Amino acid sequence: MITNKLFLSGFATVALISSAASADVTISFTGLTLAGYQFAEAIAPGVIAGTLTGATINVEMTNSFWFTKANDLTLYMDIAPVSTGGLLQIGGAVNTGAAERRAWPTGGGLFSTTSTGRVDLNSAINLASHPNMSFWIGNGRESYIASGTWTGSIVLHGVSLVGVPSPGALALLAVSGIVARRRRA
Repeated sequence: MITNKLFLSGFATVALISSAASADVTISFTGLTLAGYQFAEAIAPGVIAGTLTGATINVEMTNSFWFTKANDLTLYMDIAPVSTGGLLQIGGAVNTGAAERRAWPTGGGLFSTTSTGRVDLNSAINLASHPNMSFWIGNGRESYIASGTWTGSIVLHGVSLVGVPSPGALALLAVSGIVARRRRA
């Protein structure tokens, strides 16, 4: 069973979600501490749009208990409340029964303190077809007494924040602003 208990001391910093309007969204966190099977919602439904093609992890594990490894940090797609049988799981030792399950490329060694690398999905996920899905970050270690603390980021590829204009649209806005300003002068 997956829990979505929220430890504010560690998860409050996950609210740093950014997008450069280039079809990538970055979830950044500092000192994120999670117990085994503990997941917290990182991105609510409707906040991002596009087609998820993969994800890149770049984290350092600064604390570990009960054999939690760097690659136990898990990205999970599911509807709220979080449960087993979601759409996607990347990372973690526990099998949540997701439709697609992948492992992070590095960080699985007993004494590994970092996990880095990109995972490309077998099947891209069009978020418009799954409007109620949330993105969850959790500790995918299969023990409730396990815990880990991570600092770093996970980048979601092929998606962008809703309401963030594309680079081309920003350029058009800038040009139109310059033209309008010159006409007034």
